[in-house]
Amino acid sequence: MAAVEVIRILIVLLAVVSVNEAFRLRARFPRPQRQELGQHAKRHICRYCIYETRTIRQKANHFNFQTNRTFLQRYLIARKNWKVGGPIFFYTGNEGDITWFANNTGLMWDSAKEFGAMLVFAEHRYYGKSLPFGTKSYKGPQYLGYLTSEQALADFAILINHLKDTIPGASDSPVIAIGGSYGGMLAAWIRMKYPNIVAGALAASAPILQFTGLTPCEKFYQIVTKDFYKAGGEACVNSVKKTWNTVKEYGKTASGRKKLTSIFKLCSPLKTKENVTQLEYWLSETWVNLAMVDYPYPASFLEPLPGWPIKVVCKYLQNETLEDDKLLQAIANAVGVYYNNSGHAKCFNTSQQAVSFLGDEGWSFQACTEMVMPLCSDGVNDMFTESKWDFKEYSLDCQQSLGVTPLEYWAEILYGGKKIRSHSNIVFSNGELDPWSGGGVTQNLTDSLIAVLIEDGAHHLDLRHKNPLDPPSVVQARKLEKFYMAQWIKEYHEMRKKNVHYRVSNKKANGKFKKISVL
Repeated sequence: MAAVEVIRILIVLLAVVSVNEAFRLRARFPRPQRQELGQHAKRHICRYCIYETRTIRQKANHFNFQTNRTFLQRYLIARKNWKVGGPIFFYTGNEGDITWFANNTGLMWDSAKEFGAMLVFAEHRYYGKSLPFGTKSYKGPQYLGYLTSEQALADFAILINHLKDTIPGASDSPVIAIGGSYGGMLAAWIRMKYPNIVAGALAASAPILQFTGLTPCEKFYQIVTKDFYKAGGEACVNSVKKTWNTVKEYGKTASGRKKLTSIFKLCSPLKTKENVTQLEYWLSETWVNLAMVDYPYPASFLEPLPGWPIKVVCKYLQNETLEDDKLLQAIANAVGVYYNNSGHAKCFNTSQQAVSFLGDEGWSFQACTEMVMPLCSDGVNDMFTESKWDFKEYSLDCQQSLGVTPLEYWAEILYGGKKIRSHSNIVFSNGELDPWSGGGVTQNLTDSLIAVLIEDGAHHLDLRHKNPLDPPSVVQARKLEKFYMAQWIKEYHEMRKKNVHYRVSNKKANGKFKKISVL
């Protein structure tokens, strides 16, 4: 995905909605807290991540002729290091503001000079500022109906052709698609669907197999649990496990809910059992997000966190004898590592992840249409409460909340599932700490469908900026990824020399002559 996350764990849709199991298990990739999204999107991680913001007019519907409606798709472009004929590194935008992903995809910036590459970050329709119906874009299926991965891939393909047509010297540039999380899925899929446009793809933390019948639904939460066991041992895992029954018991009475509010320093009091359920969700998503961003150095991808944050969290959860108030206090201290590492927060808002904003609403719609990614937990082989996957219940929830019926197998039908050996030039990278790696491609499929496993890697760590604290596994992964990228670029140019032909552009030069370019 990006993503997230995504992730995992449910998305609680519009501002106020009950949290049921079907809703909780709606896949979600990682993203910042709602109120911090703008701050995250604008934050520059590096001083040299300088780009120009442009737009291109896209059709709302690429696949029929019923409407001529168009919208402006935003994209970011950096040409400082580009050499004529050099590659175009094309980021396939995720479910969020594209500036956030541009500022967090350091691999592209760190490699631009080495490859003489142009960098392009394309925003996904319905996210950020690329809204096909403006403020009405989220006003029901009649407007959201054009929010699909197929439409997004078509947007990207048209944008690439536009760049090659309008930037002098770019017609000879090979395009390498790069993406992480859902964006990584799109990077792989655009290479599969448009191999005439994209020469190769780096799909980082891309769970293209996290669909019904392809990956066991319990894998995700088992990996999260494994991460906590690796960082803090059995005591840490058991402490989290014990929490769920304790929270449920406290949640049965008004006095118990008052204690929960006090111990967790919640901004709003827990007044109902539904509020307690939301607290459980909030805790669950906290553990999941920590697993996704368990980076070896301090980072602010989601929240300002210390290096190896799960190790820090588990320091509070080493006493398995704790019960009741003392256990909950230890959990509250552990949660504070994620939400209050700075020490400035006066209270915690359990709805900050659960209340929707545009990104959540958009991904909720996708998760209720074609991105049906089963997740479940059993509370035995993982540290979460038992949550069974029930597609019928899931589908009913989507119908009631969004007015749409999900297509359980559409992603597999559309993109091939495990039957993708006929494709080529894709590197699938996965960190073994990343919960989404369970739905990723983790074994080589052919000589050109390559799996790169990163032993100490969390969610698309390899796409982040290089750091002195990077473990050897991610340093080696980046070297391997760049090796294949260089190979694809070389093959592209060699093929063009053997098969030279011409294309007449539909863009007129000075209003008189059409441009002819060598392909």
